[in-house]
Amino acid sequence: MPFNRFFNENLNALKMKTASITGSIIVTLALIFYSIGFAKERREKLVTSRILFFYTIGILLDITATIFMIIGSSKGLLTIHGLIGYSSLLGMLTDTFLLWKYNIKHGPVKDVSKNLHLYSRIAYTWWVIAYITGGLLVALSKMSS
Repeated sequence: MPFNRFFNENLNALKMKTASITGSIIVTLALIFYSIGFAKERREKLVTSRILFFYTIGILLDITATIFMIIGSSKGLLTIHGLIGYSSLLGMLTDTFLLWKYNIKHGPVKDVSKNLHLYSRIAYTWWVIAYITGGLLVALSKMSS
C-alpha cells in the first residue's frame, strides 16, 4: 500500500508539472502572436485581417495556456497571479473584440481611433506585465525551495 500511494502522489505531481510546462510554452506563443499583432497595429494604424489573425490566435493560445496553468496549479484558481492573469486575458479579449468590431464597422482602410489605439496599448502592456510577473513568481519559488 505505501508504494501505491507514493506512486500515485508522484504521478499526480508529474501531471501537474507537465501541464504547467505545456501552459508556459503555449503562453509564450500567445506573447509572440499578441506582440506581432500589436506591433503591426501600432505601425500601420489600421485593423487589417492579418492583425485580427494575430490577435485572435493570441487569444486562443492564451485561453488554452490558462486552462493548462489551472490544471497544473496546486494553489487553486484564486491566487494573486491568477487574478492578474485573468484580468489581463479579459483585457486582451476585450481588445480583440473591439478590434473586430472596428474592422467590421469601418473596414481595414480607416485609421484606428485614438481611444482604441490607447486601449490596445494599455491592454497589451498589462498582459505583458502579467506574463513577466508569472515568470518572476516561478523563478522566485524555485529559488526558495
